[in-house]
Amino acid sequence: MSEERSAGAVDREIGARVRARRLEIGMSQERLAELLGVTFQQVQKYEKGINRIAASRLYDIAGALEVPVVHFYEGLGGSKKRDGGNAVGKALGEAGAIELLMLYASIKSAKVRRRLIEVVRATVEEG
Repeated sequence: MSEERSAGAVDREIGARVRARRLEIGMSQERLAELLGVTFQQVQKYEKGINRIAASRLYDIAGALEVPVVHFYEGLGGSKKRDGGNAVGKALGEAGAIELLMLYASIKSAKVRRRLIEVVRATVEEG
């Protein structure tokens, strides 16, 4: 595969956003694959940025995940982000990140949420 056609940082970022949205709505890779008419292995390749997602396929993915296509591109523009370097998108692509975020959002007490952030911050600093 030539360098110009191989998947790059933006492809990985878009794939991470596909994965994050799929997990956010609780959809399996198998279900997304079924909706798209591809194998779940193909969905894995899209999500990891191994395979580039064609515009028409991204349109189908956006429909299946119930978001506008622009959802996958927001924040990728601008000179500083041309490399696809979006910290939030990368973080959400990490295993367990969406679950952690959803659990955090379900905590009713603002005081408990602040304490949890303090614990996580301390853990990162120690780590």
